[in-house]
Amino acid sequence: VQLVESGGGLVQAGGSLRLSCAASGRTFSIYAMGWFRQAPGKEREFVAGISWSGRNTYYADSVKGRFTISRDNAKNTVFLQMNSLKSEDTAVYCCAARQGSMYSTRGSDYGYWGQGTQVTVSS
Repeated sequence: VQLVESGGGLVQAGGSLRLSCAASGRTFSIYAMGWFRQAPGKEREFVAGISWSGRNTYYADSVKGRFTISRDNAKNTVFLQMNSLKSEDTAVYCCAARQGSMYSTRGSDYGYWGQGTQVTVSS
C-alpha cells in the first residue's frame, strides 16, 4: 500500500490543521492506521492510532483532547484533525499502515509509511 500525506503547513499557536493520508494499492480497510511525528533532534513518537473499522482510537497523552483521528474507508483516507496547536507540535507528521485490525503505538509494527508532511506552529 502506498501512502501520501497532505495538509501540513505553517499555523499560529492556537490554530488548527487537518492532515490527510491517502492510500492506494491494497484494500485500505484491512489496515489499521497510525500517525507519528518527528521533531528536529528528537525521536519519532506515536501521535494517534485507529482500528481498521474506525471504531477504536488511541492518542498520545500530549495530544489527547486536541487531536482527532478518523478514517473514510470508502475514500481510502485517514485524517488527523489538529486543534489548539502548540509550538511543541512542530514536526514532520507521517501516517503509517499495519495489516490487521488494531493499531499499535510502536512504529516498528507498521509496514508501510508515507513521506511525511511538515507542520510548523509559530508562537
